[in-house]
Amino acid sequence: MSVILGINTFHAGSSAALIINGVPVAAIAEERLNRVKYFAGFPALATRKCLEIAGLRFSDIDAVAVGRDSSANLHKKLEFALKNPAKLLNLAKIRAKRSSMDDLRTLIASHCDVEKSELRFKQYNVEHHLAHTASAYFASSWESSAGITIDGSGDFVSCLFSRCEGDTIEPVRRIFVPHSLGTMYTAVCQFIGYPSYGDEGKVMGLAPLGRNTYADFFEGMLRRSDNGFELDPSYFLPFGSNQGMEITEEGEMKVHRLYSDRFINELGTPREKYGEITQRDMDVAYGLQHIFEKYYLNLLNSLHDLVPETRLSMAGGCALNSVANGKALLETPFTEHCIQPAAGDDGLALGAALYVSNSILKEGRRWEMQNAYLGNEYSDAEIRSELIRYGVEYRMLEREPLLDATTEEIKKGNVIGWFQGRMEWGPRALGNRSILAHPGYPNMKDILNARIKHREAFRPFAPSVLAERQSELFEQDYPSPFMLHVYKIRPEWRERLSAVNHVDDTGRLQTVARHENPLYYDLILNFEQKTGIPVILNTSFNENEPIVCQPSEAIECFLRTKMDVLVIGSYFCKKPQVQ
Repeated sequence: MSVILGINTFHAGSSAALIINGVPVAAIAEERLNRVKYFAGFPALATRKCLEIAGLRFSDIDAVAVGRDSSANLHKKLEFALKNPAKLLNLAKIRAKRSSMDDLRTLIASHCDVEKSELRFKQYNVEHHLAHTASAYFASSWESSAGITIDGSGDFVSCLFSRCEGDTIEPVRRIFVPHSLGTMYTAVCQFIGYPSYGDEGKVMGLAPLGRNTYADFFEGMLRRSDNGFELDPSYFLPFGSNQGMEITEEGEMKVHRLYSDRFINELGTPREKYGEITQRDMDVAYGLQHIFEKYYLNLLNSLHDLVPETRLSMAGGCALNSVANGKALLETPFTEHCIQPAAGDDGLALGAALYVSNSILKEGRRWEMQNAYLGNEYSDAEIRSELIRYGVEYRMLEREPLLDATTEEIKKGNVIGWFQGRMEWGPRALGNRSILAHPGYPNMKDILNARIKHREAFRPFAPSVLAERQSELFEQDYPSPFMLHVYKIRPEWRERLSAVNHVDDTGRLQTVARHENPLYYDLILNFEQKTGIPVILNTSFNENEPIVCQPSEAIECFLRTKMDVLVIGSYFCKKPQVQ
């Protein structure tokens, strides 16, 4: 038996994944366990939980794969340092901070409270973007594909083109920092009042409310190059002064200002966080998404010229831009996508481990990702104990009565907390840690935001749709089981799906097949039988916090919000009606 632990550490989205004989058995982001959003410290809790799920000890680990390699792209780092001698000291400090990874045994021993003598593993450092590519390609059943990863930066690279074949990933082109679509997107988000790490998805939702007012501004920000694109440095603060980000003592990501005064001179005063969203801000969001899509699609078309496949393995934070992904299926030669649900940096743990298994150790066991449920789960006995501890009234129901009771409540317009099975891997709730509601109930978006989510009114909610009914409701039929594509909703369904139909008549859908999640599939099917609508509104089970992980967090969220019903394991809990 071979046991490979993958980790992403000292980087946003700290996480751990465990592979046994080439097959992932567990993968968890640290934030789900320590409740610190986008935690960037060491994934001690996630590492322990993965081993617990597998029933293994630290002494059983044969290899540890890290999604970072400080020795990668040294020539480019040196070239940058020689051109920017003032940054030499800062780069040396960054290298010193990361050198702790060189003594991984000591690091694991100290963070996980285990004797160093128990650790017998071999360490492998996998270049950031190779780990990203592996997280997608080695999660597919394909024997070959093109590969692309796009993000802010990692190991001095912001984009990697690859040729994937068999058990190898061959890089064919790299785009180096400071030229980065991810950096550009984050900088503009900051300017319009979304400065926190991970806010980019909010701005993607704001963009359809804007107009093409600032085309000249954004066209000047990027220019085509032989390698793909270059950023105009006059739009950004100099790269290297702090790499744009830092990790606080608490392990939180802090993003420093990235945009230059040129933004202020040409666009006006930056919006303050929580300030009024003006038409200017909407127009800037529109311009950002528009220019991002233009260069994103250009990169994909250029990749196809180099690697003329129809299948595409995608990863990196920019692969979470589901609007661009939907358009890529229409406007590039790639007709099939593989994007695993943790496409961002949390996915590096899984990708690094898969790369070691497939490309270095060549174990010869190819794994295909059938679903996202790689997290922890809880028995009915454990759940019942927590319900009693919190004094929550419950009914224990068999499967069919549970489904029937739940869909009746959704039909009435009530809001359901749905906690089932193993937790999802990645940032999306995919039917096991979800809040569910009627997709066409009048004012349901406002109800959810007022009672529970407290989100900006412009942000859309997602439709979970029966996979075989997708083409009837949406204008594209390529499945999206992990909510990573946005498609147009057909005109005849827009009113019936009013709570999940965005302002531009699109939806970021989750296709649900029975083999992926039988219970959730049958819930949607039951709802269709009652309403004629094969869709349920699905949003993450949380309230301005990481998605709930364990029963106590689900129960507390149920009790402190105006959620109507909690369905947790086999237990149906409904709040008493207020007279």
